[in-house]
Amino acid sequence: MDTDKPSSLQQLVRDTKYPFDAFHFVRRGLDFTVHQIHENPEDLDEGERHVDGAQLCLGLRDFAVEQYGQLARTVLRRWRINRTEDFGRIVFAMVNGGLMQAQEEDSEHDFDRVFDFDREFDIAIPIDQVPTDASEVGTIEQD
Repeated sequence: MDTDKPSSLQQLVRDTKYPFDAFHFVRRGLDFTVHQIHENPEDLDEGERHVDGAQLCLGLRDFAVEQYGQLARTVLRRWRINRTEDFGRIVFAMVNGGLMQAQEEDSEHDFDRVFDFDREFDIAIPIDQVPTDASEVGTIEQD
């Protein structure tokens, strides 16, 4: 057995700065992205289901917003994910640990500066959803 390769996800967590939840999010986000890009990925060969680093970053962004809404940026920050490069580090930690596959042309650099987290996760609330007076928020009844 290659002793340089982590034997489990728990080992990857110990060897990196990222918590278990960050790895779990990226794995689930990969599935989300594959389904987002490919209409019926289960009908495709493994190589045909491939997504590149930039596609995965954008899919992970969409997945974070779908899962956590306006808290997406806060949740990712809690997991020490602050840039798209962090997605790449997590992906390649799993690839190197044998928990995920990459194609020969894939590189950790594919994740470099795909988008700006602060800008992409600055989710505005539509103005028509902002309460205009206390009656829309709810009132406290007085005895």
